[in-house]
Amino acid sequence: MLTILFDGVAYGMLLFVLAVGLAVTMGLMNFINLAHGAFAMAGGYITVLLMQRADVPFLLCLPIAFVGTALLGAVLERTLYRPMYGKPHLDQVLFSIGLTFMAVAAMDYFVGSTQQLVQLPDWLRGRTEIGEGAWTLGMGHYRIFIIVVCAALTVGLQYALTRTRFGSRLRAAVDDQRVAAGLGINVNVIFLATFAVGSGLAGLGGALGAEVLGLDPTFPLKFMIYFLIVVAVGGTSSITGPLLAALLLGVADMAGKYYVPKLGAFIVYSVMIAILIWRPHGLFVRRGGRVS
Repeated sequence: MLTILFDGVAYGMLLFVLAVGLAVTMGLMNFINLAHGAFAMAGGYITVLLMQRADVPFLLCLPIAFVGTALLGAVLERTLYRPMYGKPHLDQVLFSIGLTFMAVAAMDYFVGSTQQLVQLPDWLRGRTEIGEGAWTLGMGHYRIFIIVVCAALTVGLQYALTRTRFGSRLRAAVDDQRVAAGLGINVNVIFLATFAVGSGLAGLGGALGAEVLGLDPTFPLKFMIYFLIVVAVGGTSSITGPLLAALLLGVADMAGKYYVPKLGAFIVYSVMIAILIWRPHGLFVRRGGRVS
């Protein structure tokens, strides 16, 4: 039981890093980017290809995946996404879904449809067990690594959004772009940096999750619903909500697959529906703030 809980927490932390960029773009930038999973897939493929073809160490691939997808996000934000900011949400959804299918087709054409394998370093392949009997806690070293990295990212992101000048400028730009521009804030640069960081976090999550979740060209389609559940259940007005939602989803999904594998997905969606009936705008909604 403890092992299932531990694996669920690791899975939830990974889902949070994958989905937090979507929460930021929807909650702070008011843009529905359903192509978010394509950036995660890009980060995963950057890691896999660097390791397979250039023999780059796994730990070095992680920051490269973040920077590479962040740069890709910045380019696409400047060229494709920015003209869509003022469009209706339906237009944004159709646009981003179109990008997703284009990314899936492009990756299938250039890399192939086979699932990619990640060769982890030896020190991340082991497993440590504590306790005995039913209360044995089995901790995979790679899952410990995921929890530590994702926890550090969560703390850093929360600090950046709430305690730094960039975070205050971002909130000001979201609340009223015209007033923010009048105060000397370059709204376009703020949104560009925010979108790039969100894309980079997705790419980093894809790099971390390639070994756990599997990686193939259909990755954005398979996990799109999970990203949306994290954002919908957690809300988009804070980081705390998506974090708690991702942990709940991870534990529920892992427990469902272990105890009732035939009803695993049913349990996840039942929990989601129950929470949304109780809190239609998500677990955490900032009073006075706007709801996307």
